[in-house]
Amino acid sequence: MVDRVQAELAAEAADGERLAERIRRVQGGLAGITGTAESDDGLVSVTVDVRGAVTEVWLDPRIYRSPDSAALAEVIVRTCRAAADSAQRQAFDASVSVLPPDAVPGETDLAFDPVLYGLAREASR
Repeated sequence: MVDRVQAELAAEAADGERLAERIRRVQGGLAGITGTAESDDGLVSVTVDVRGAVTEVWLDPRIYRSPDSAALAEVIVRTCRAAADSAQRQAFDASVSVLPPDAVPGETDLAFDPVLYGLAREASR
């Protein structure tokens, strides 16, 4: 009886470790994801990392032909948002194997939901 219980516990521990390794692999792969977007007129390009932090901004010199700084600021912000959306979509797609089936892009916490889903799956066994 004790041997059977120990074997079951060992199997559960091994399953948990495999799940944890899968989650670590997926989350490690997220670090290299970037999103890049270009403004509709092609004068602004922005790249962000997986967390949405701006890593690169490119401005075409032609933007200086129009001295409308408010319009330029709006274009930059809109382009940053588009780049962040791109990075988040890529991160979601890369994480789908460790997410709950009902996970929704934009509403899923990619850092914690895979862990919580994995723990819930293990607990329901």
